[in-house]
Amino acid sequence: MHCVNHEINDVAFVGVRDASGEAGYDLFVGGGLSTNPMFAQRLGTFVRPDQVSEVWAGVCAIFRDYGFRRLRTRARIKFLIKEWGAERFREVLEQEYLGYALPDGPEPELDPGVRRDHVGVHRQRDGRFYVGFAPKVGRVSGTSLLRVAEIAEEHGSDRVRTTADQKLVILDIEEERVPSITAALESEGFQVNPSVFRRQTMACTGIEFCKLAIVETKDRAATLIDELEKRLPDFEEPVTINVNGCPNSCARIQVADIGLKGQLVMNDRGEQVEGYQIHLGGGMGLTQAFGKKIRGLKTTADDLPDYVERVLRRFREQRGDGENFAAWAGRADDADLK
Repeated sequence: MHCVNHEINDVAFVGVRDASGEAGYDLFVGGGLSTNPMFAQRLGTFVRPDQVSEVWAGVCAIFRDYGFRRLRTRARIKFLIKEWGAERFREVLEQEYLGYALPDGPEPELDPGVRRDHVGVHRQRDGRFYVGFAPKVGRVSGTSLLRVAEIAEEHGSDRVRTTADQKLVILDIEEERVPSITAALESEGFQVNPSVFRRQTMACTGIEFCKLAIVETKDRAATLIDELEKRLPDFEEPVTINVNGCPNSCARIQVADIGLKGQLVMNDRGEQVEGYQIHLGGGMGLTQAFGKKIRGLKTTADDLPDYVERVLRRFREQRGDGENFAAWAGRADDADLK
């Protein structure tokens, strides 16, 4: 599943099997978004499970000793590995911090058809099922969380998990209880089979609770979902829409199909209002890329549903057979993206 999005983390261990079938991890270092987005670099090592803690400590110690920690704008490991490169970083890790060489290992196998959010009903390895569902833009009240816990307990589960994509998952459900728990969750507004817009729109906290945010995000994104469900009820292509209240990219705008970065913009009447700069065609996995920006491509918050509807309709009209949104956005004329 690769559901923790290893491509954009400072340090990530990704499960693999070596040539002999032994389970271990591939090591990635130096990912991060914000105002200087970078994908993590693969070091090409095979890390056994019993080595993970010391390898992680070694990576962190390199950042402590060599990283640009005195410079506020460069105090991330991504800047160090960009300067050094993966080969030198691995060499320093092995020679100065581990005291032994790590063997080379295989790359992770990525499946282009698998979504990472765990939404829906899926069988566990033990034969039971987990049920993933989508709160709207990740917003859940304390009362709702208590109800989720009650529903889980009523159906024999004591395990509820969150995902990196603002979803919730209840584990360990017996097969005969799946219809009942699905109905119970849906009755509380938690959709197990959501629309593509409900499933694949996420938003950061925004100006309501974050001192860094410039614009509101949660309510805007929720309204966007409602509008798109009404305007494009039969849209099924898995297009991600990520809404962020500032340039820091907590909602990962650069790796979304449609990334919306909050800022103040001018409306048609010359007034400064809340709006978004638009990034198009980002992605992870086999379609790893940062979304592109087109000069002047912005929208006011009020005009956001109209813009997204317009660009999605053009995508549907112009896409080739099997072409996803990111591929289309990469080749489309700028005029068609506005």
